[in-house]
Amino acid sequence: MIEEMRLRDLGVISEATLPMGPGFTAITGETGAGKTMVVTGLGLLLGRRADPGAVRAGATQASVEGVWLVGEEGAVAERVREAGGDLEPIGDGRAELYLSRTLAAEGRSRASVGGRAAPAGVLADLADELVVVHGQSDQLRLKSSAAQREALDRFAGEPVREALAAYRSAYEAWKSLDRELTSLVTDREARIAEAAALREKLTEIEQAEPQAGEDVALTERAERLANSEELRAAAAQAREALSSEEGDADVSSLLSDARRSLERAADPALASLAEQLADLGYRVADIAVELSGFLADLDESGPAELAAVEERRAVLNALVRTHGSLDAAIALLETGSARLAELDDDGDRVERLGAQLSEAREAVDARAEALTAARTAAAVELSEAVTEELHALAMPDARLIVQVAPGAEASHGHDEVSLLLAPHPGAEPRSVSKGASGGELSRVMLAIEVVISRTDPVPTFVFDEVDAGIGGAAAIEVGRRLARLAESSQVIAVTHLAQVAAFANNHLSVVKANDGSVTSSSVTRLEGAEREAEMARLLSGLSDSDAALTHAQELLALRGSVAR
Repeated sequence: MIEEMRLRDLGVISEATLPMGPGFTAITGETGAGKTMVVTGLGLLLGRRADPGAVRAGATQASVEGVWLVGEEGAVAERVREAGGDLEPIGDGRAELYLSRTLAAEGRSRASVGGRAAPAGVLADLADELVVVHGQSDQLRLKSSAAQREALDRFAGEPVREALAAYRSAYEAWKSLDRELTSLVTDREARIAEAAALREKLTEIEQAEPQAGEDVALTERAERLANSEELRAAAAQAREALSSEEGDADVSSLLSDARRSLERAADPALASLAEQLADLGYRVADIAVELSGFLADLDESGPAELAAVEERRAVLNALVRTHGSLDAAIALLETGSARLAELDDDGDRVERLGAQLSEAREAVDARAEALTAARTAAAVELSEAVTEELHALAMPDARLIVQVAPGAEASHGHDEVSLLLAPHPGAEPRSVSKGASGGELSRVMLAIEVVISRTDPVPTFVFDEVDAGIGGAAAIEVGRRLARLAESSQVIAVTHLAQVAAFANNHLSVVKANDGSVTSSSVTRLEGAEREAEMARLLSGLSDSDAALTHAQELLALRGSVAR
């Protein structure tokens, strides 16, 4: 429920506070005073598209703030917390939720939810749980088949929700299989070509039998073989210096002489140095052995091995050119077999998918039938309930027929839902999209909302001139029905009819003042004589007409008849 809304620099409204509260709030005012800006501001709070043209002339930005009364737990509270916002607990499991939207004249807008900045999409998510807005554009929308189907589904409640969820699950499964099979058949030639190319690549890799890191090792080996003479000379010279085979003085003998000299001295400090010299001797001997092994390997190698290494490198380089790297070629060998098996299985796969598609088709048809049955049963009840409401809305002989007929297959089922109106006995029922006048359409929409609210209650309804095109007794019944709807939901109605405003328990007037340069509006809560004067103005255009005031008082006395 909306407790309060504050507007600043929105349209002709410079600053205004609208106290709402429970029950039925009627908003009236002279033409051009800014009543529509109230609905515009509410739309901004509900995440609707921001139009920078709504910023008041001369202002840099417009702002709208709203205080909503919500439950501390539930879908709304959960979405607010997901967005990082907070609720203000007030007791009895209820809390206040603060929403705001700022619109800059250059087009940027910012929103906040529960004191935290949030995308406007969060406001739109909350709107689905908080309010239903009806304006003249929504009456036109009611003429669409989709809107009529949605109205029936809302009224039907859980039976249709469950049937629709089951149908959509089956429908999406069938569509997914159909797309897969279509792709398989359509891309048949391309898949055959892919399989042939993949098979050729795998054969090449299998024949080469590459090993991880082999290309690096072969490069090092080739460089060694290509420079074998230089390497042999360097290694032989180093080995001779460390351990001479000719008996010449070398590192090993010199270290031995030094060690023996220190050992003969029999001094503890020199003995420690002698041990270190012994270790150096062992290390020199080890290095000399390794150098001998290196020379022996060079002696065994020759031009034949270098040719073999280069030949192997050419094979591996061919794989690298094809696949980018040796690792990529090895990886393809591991994963490509599975892909090739999949491609080679296309024939059997087409057969399996065909069988699965047939089963999925049967499931879709069965669940579509169940959904149609649930809608048809609900259509009978909705027809009777809305017809009864229309009788109370000064259409005593009207009948509404909710028709469920076969339609094109879609994600919402196989049904075409139509609202047919027979305004008087003997009249052929015609679609409301063709045969209903503006006033009739207003009452049909209101009757549907009143009926649906019994099974699918909404916290707040907002009606923007839902009484367009009607007057007299019909307008009185619209006001009475809005008041009755307000017994279970908050109702806010922008109206130009006194017959409707009379049934409100909270009457707000948008008052316009013109100082010759800037038009501004403010909002006033009307009571007593002020309310009677506004009602008289709505009736006759004159707020001080005795006849109009008397009529206004008579209308206000009708509020007691809401329960009848």
